[in-house]
Amino acid sequence: MSKKSDKHKNSSKKLHGLSDIRRFFYKNDTPIYFISATNFNLLGADEWIKGFRFICYIECFDGQHPNVFAPQEEAPHEVFESIEDINNYLLEHKEVIEFIEERRVPGKKSKALFLMFDERTEQLAEQLGLEVCFPSAAMRTQMDNKVNTNRIAEKAGVPCVPYVLSEVKSYEQLRRVSHQLGEELVVQTPFGDSGHTTFFISNETEYAKHAEEIAKEKEVKVMKRIHCRGSAIEACVTRHGTVVAPLMTELVGFKELTPYKGGWCGNEIYPEAFTPSIREKAHRYTKLFGNQLRKEGYKGYFELDFLIDQDNGEIYLGELNPRVTGASSITNHALFALADMPLFLFHILEWMDQPYKLKIKEINKRWAQPENIDSWGQLIIKHTEDSISQVTEAPRSGIWRMQSDGSIEFDRMDTHRRAVERDDEAFFLRITRVGDYLYEGADMGILVMRGRLMTDEFQLNSRAKIWIDAIHGLYKSVPLPPQSPAGSKAEEIAGFKMM
Repeated sequence: MSKKSDKHKNSSKKLHGLSDIRRFFYKNDTPIYFISATNFNLLGADEWIKGFRFICYIECFDGQHPNVFAPQEEAPHEVFESIEDINNYLLEHKEVIEFIEERRVPGKKSKALFLMFDERTEQLAEQLGLEVCFPSAAMRTQMDNKVNTNRIAEKAGVPCVPYVLSEVKSYEQLRRVSHQLGEELVVQTPFGDSGHTTFFISNETEYAKHAEEIAKEKEVKVMKRIHCRGSAIEACVTRHGTVVAPLMTELVGFKELTPYKGGWCGNEIYPEAFTPSIREKAHRYTKLFGNQLRKEGYKGYFELDFLIDQDNGEIYLGELNPRVTGASSITNHALFALADMPLFLFHILEWMDQPYKLKIKEINKRWAQPENIDSWGQLIIKHTEDSISQVTEAPRSGIWRMQSDGSIEFDRMDTHRRAVERDDEAFFLRITRVGDYLYEGADMGILVMRGRLMTDEFQLNSRAKIWIDAIHGLYKSVPLPPQSPAGSKAEEIAGFKMM
């Protein structure tokens, strides 16, 4: 074959536009897996990608989800302390290994996505012939560092809340390094869930509560405390530019949902959530940040938290999550995503060894238009009481409907929120199951519904509170004695951020 015909053959394989890309995934013959504690973060991915499967530790659907695989037998393991531990357990589990081997396609390297992973995960994936479809764990760790995030933002030209980066070994040193930031401060350690590792400090007593955690770090981020509103935005760094989804509100610290003062507990997306100026700035800053990530060698999915100062209307970068996140289900099932394709498809495409061409500017312009944004909200429901009990009854995953008296009833089985048709319906994804334990901070489940969950003053509305109470009421449990041998097991699952 001549060089000319070779060139023609290769160029004919390039995908042009969204329809080509969707067709490519509908015809996909490469096994692709999302491996995690649950399948929440990429709900619905199996409907867009032929051969896509979820491998999970927690079976949220009681065996009713057609594309979820969970090992039946519990293998011996150390107490889980992270999602990485769960993923490594799964990759070493005999049933999972057999499942992956049975689905192997000759000449194709199977691919794996994770919410969280470490160097051990990478080694285990390689042994199973799986390509990890994310930048390396080392790179993600470096970028996940809240201190490094600010350094990337500075290079990108994205504004941050006034801050200093410094070691802090005492209250006196904290005041000395932050004298220009005012009396009320926010201190963040480099890693961890914001509910656990963000400290609000205005006096020495408040500092003393967290002194040990702060002092053990070589460097922390100390910020001026502002009267702010949280928001989140997801995006994807591709070879053709950064695709940016619309800005979402964040629910943070509501005592009905989480015991953690700064803890994330949900999101909303709706057209009027932000002024056109705020939306435009968030979109522009996210593109700048994504372009800088590309220069740093990163590609794929990421999320930014933005803080909107209620006193002066400024918008500042809060933090970076270099991964799919707990907000990804909202992003990937919204109207703009269904009309074109979900953000996670842009991510996976970068790892498919497939040339393609897209007009990213046109996609971003279309996704920014209010008429392409519908209204959804999600609540992340945790056990908020300081108690430990074992669950004897738990609600099923699927579509629930509220009755006129405020009670809720299971209506039908479905696998994600797109099936919610009415304002009195909600999709519930159960995490804590019968036999599991409820304790302070344990993730019980996720509730997703159409419409608003907060008032215009950004407080939980009555509708949200009624649904939260109803879900809590469906859980029945028996207390554990304080010195019960099950106590160590109780804090294993959901003893850390699950999504």
